[in-house]
Amino acid sequence: MSADSGEKPSGTAGAGTTDLTLDAKVAAADIPPALVAQSLGQYLRAWLVRLRTGNSGVLPVVLAIVIVAVVFEVITPEHAFLRPSNLVYIFGLSTVYMVLAMAETPILLLAEVDLSTGAVALIGGVIGFKLVQQGPGPNWPWWLAILAALVICGVIGALQGALVALLRIPSFVVTLAGFLLFSGILIVILGGADSSVNLNTAVPNQNFIYEMVQGNITPIVSWIILVVVVVAVGSTMVLRTTTRRREGLVAPPLGLTAIKIALVAIIGAGVVIICSVNRGSSLRVVDGVPWVIPIVLVLVGLWTLVLQRTRYGRYIYAIGGNPEAARRAGVSLPAIRIWSFALSSATAALGGILLGSFFYGEYSTNTADPGQLVLYSIAAAVIGGVSLFGGRGKAIHGVLGGLLIGGIAYGVSLLNLGSLSTPLEYILPGGVLLAAVAIDVLSRRGAGSVTGV
Repeated sequence: MSADSGEKPSGTAGAGTTDLTLDAKVAAADIPPALVAQSLGQYLRAWLVRLRTGNSGVLPVVLAIVIVAVVFEVITPEHAFLRPSNLVYIFGLSTVYMVLAMAETPILLLAEVDLSTGAVALIGGVIGFKLVQQGPGPNWPWWLAILAALVICGVIGALQGALVALLRIPSFVVTLAGFLLFSGILIVILGGADSSVNLNTAVPNQNFIYEMVQGNITPIVSWIILVVVVVAVGSTMVLRTTTRRREGLVAPPLGLTAIKIALVAIIGAGVVIICSVNRGSSLRVVDGVPWVIPIVLVLVGLWTLVLQRTRYGRYIYAIGGNPEAARRAGVSLPAIRIWSFALSSATAALGGILLGSFFYGEYSTNTADPGQLVLYSIAAAVIGGVSLFGGRGKAIHGVLGGLLIGGIAYGVSLLNLGSLSTPLEYILPGGVLLAAVAIDVLSRRGAGSVTGV
């Protein structure tokens, strides 16, 4: 324990050698450089050490997104991949995969898997659409319909989690059975294999759900929201850093905080500019930022807060890293697992509602394949950086992975390859997924070799 406490080990020739040893051990222990670096230079050196030990964070998926964007921009007809209209469409398509990847993240962090995510998402979407129907329908307020869909799917997830946590049935078996069960129930709820449910955009209550993906925020309001977000994020980061330093706690370098704030502002401004141009609408000069973007950002913020700023989140990482050690430390493994499955399924329900909105407010048995959805959700989470072996990953990883999956899917469709399009939509993400898992395995092996495990 003394080597990890920050004290100089006896017999050390000099302070420089000790610092390098501690840097390597800290990186191998998966401690973020921001927690130990006191300057921007020290942060960069610690980050490079983490890279050498195989802990590359979001770097691989970011590079993959750039490569996919460049390649499809070059090979698509008329170099249309990076047009503003296509970029906005890609994000709309990717939001479903992003949300489902975030739903899968806490389960993967526990070193479990949920194969029912796609089917549960569709169940949640159909419930939300059904509850806002007029006439013979219940005609519930949109917010109550969405809440009901989230709660019902949360209960479904809790039941599956109870089977895993209390009866010790493998999550693979439980959720595979759930996938088959809910896929059949979905057809029954819709009223048959060829039935569907639509939203009437002339009804304000139904139009709200339609606008979740199809609606846009005006450019002026978009810029105001961006300024508010940047100021709020920047103030929170600076306040947290200065407070920790004042209390004598470890805090990231101020230079790093400034860079993060600048990146948030630059990326946000780029998104607003891209979305605030004419994307082919005959009725509007400009379109604006789709409402789904702040919806996803709020969801990312909530999951980031839950996973990294709460005791529950720390317990998830502890169980995923070493369940026996977590149990001996007094963590209730069954309770954490049940809550994780419940919150995961509730998040999936939101993804299902967004999916229906993406398909212009129509839900049918042909809207989406639950099998494809669950495969893409797991693939997006793992490609983004969430480990299949548990204990490593963040909510933002699912967002980046979902964006990559959506970019590949839409890029392939732009190539107009006919019958080859569908196979490529599976082949390309499959190859990227295999590469992501290989990187994960090699990173753990590299970290183990450094620590002597």
